Formats: sequence, structure tokens, C-alpha cells
Amino acid sequence: MTDDAYLFLLEDASAPLGVSPAAVGELACMETPAVRAWLDAQHSAPTSPHLRLLPPEETAAIPEGAERLPVPLSEEELSRVRHRMAPEPLAHLERELLAYRDCTDGRDGLIGRALAAGVAPHRIVELTGVDPATVTAAAVR
Repeated sequence: MTDDAYLFLLEDASAPLGVSPAAVGELACMETPAVRAWLDAQHSAPTSPHLRLLPPEETAAIPEGAERLPVPLSEEELSRVRHRMAPEPLAHLERELLAYRDCTDGRDGLIGRALAAGVAPHRIVELTGVDPATVTAAAVR
């Protein structure tokens, strides 16, 4: 397994392998001289239906002989690639998990501010639904 994702070209654009970089959104690697030169050498464009991208754990699936280029992706970019590759039921659950993560981000700081402002711990539990132990732990910090 490699640590890099791979851009590659498929002969059959209808094959369900990888994800189109255009479908993932902006990727920093697509603007690098190395990727631009590779695309030029392949007579391809970033929006080509033949151009695909696979995360590191899936690169063994690239057909033998396919033109390929390793590309580094940020964690956020890699997450988007994996999300686009997931079947829709899984992708839906992933979106829910991301939304939950975003909602709880900063929760401890918010609880601390509420306690400092004088909101009673039992009321914080009622409003947030967090475990009373979490509120108590925030009170001691």
C-alpha cells in the first residue's frame, strides 16, 4: 500500500472505478506543475471522464498498464475522495456523522462558558443532553 492517492486514466470512462477529480471539488494537487505536465503528456484534461482518482488503500485496483500518477492529498481532500466513493447509504451516514461532529465541536468550551456565566449544571444537562459527568468534569477544569 502507498501513502499517496493516484490519478489514473481509464480506457472505458463508464467503468465504476475511482472517482472523477472534478466530482470531489477543488484539489490542490490538480494545480501543481507535475499534475499539469502529466495531464498534458497524456493529452487529457482535469475534467476528462477518463481521469479518475483513488485513495491510497484502493490503488491496487488500478488496471495494469493504466497511466497513473501518485498525488498527495490533504486529510480533508482524502476524506472527500473516500466520501464520493462510498455507496449512497454509507455516504448518507457519513454526512450525518460529520454533522454530529460539527455540532459537538467546541462543546466543552461552551459548557465551561455556561458554567462561568452561572447556568446551573442540571440545566446544562437538560439543554444539551450531555452526560452529567461531562458537565461535572467541565466544572473542575
